[in-house]
Amino acid sequence: MEGLLSLTQRSPGLCVAASSLMFRVVHWLLQTLPRPKAVELDAFRAWKWKNLSVSLVHSLLTGSWAITCVLLWPEMLHQIYSTYTPVSYLLICVSTGYFVQDACDIIFTGHARGSWEFLLHHVLVIWCFLYAICTTHYVAGAVIALFVEVNSVFLHMRLMLKIAGAQSSPLYHINKMLNLFTYVTFRLGAQFYITWYILHNYSWLDHGGYFLTTMVLMNIMMLIYFYRLLRADFFPNRKAHPIQNGSTKFLRD
Repeated sequence: MEGLLSLTQRSPGLCVAASSLMFRVVHWLLQTLPRPKAVELDAFRAWKWKNLSVSLVHSLLTGSWAITCVLLWPEMLHQIYSTYTPVSYLLICVSTGYFVQDACDIIFTGHARGSWEFLLHHVLVIWCFLYAICTTHYVAGAVIALFVEVNSVFLHMRLMLKIAGAQSSPLYHINKMLNLFTYVTFRLGAQFYITWYILHNYSWLDHGGYFLTTMVLMNIMMLIYFYRLLRADFFPNRKAHPIQNGSTKFLRD
């Protein structure tokens, strides 16, 4: 483990590239697993199912990893700019590799136009994470930002259940409540905390304006998604028509 951490610090670019390759291998392995019939009958749903499956693996890995880092080094919560540990640094490299892989998957499979919001999100995350990787500053901030992946576990499961046509299942309703709770606590909570930290320490932070602008953009996106989530799961339009094969609108709600 010490050798891996040392290699990561000496060659972070190699670690990011290896992480991208690792998640691509995960993508390939997940294709061998059985999928619901509703997924198999539609090309877009089949691609989205595979994409979300890899995202779910990333969320399970990095969400638990981020929480573990903060439990082991609680000073991360108060020293977002300066706190650095090799384990946390490796986490940021691994997560960056995933976002690079996912962005490439969206672009090279021809879904960039319909997934431009995800690409914008990925670009913002990648630039911030690369800054932390290159300077070793804001590593703790990147770790706290990955708290959102706890919510992403339920967010991805929600979409996978919708793709499979299981919105009426007990599992969907349980996941719906867990998704709402973790969205407020882990996603919005983490985002707003980091934004507050930057505002509170803006006078001395390096590139504070860049990170504040990025966080404001991310916050706007998160609130828009939150509105869509509430509208779709808790205040649905009863006149809405059933989901048709080939429709992608339900993936934005």
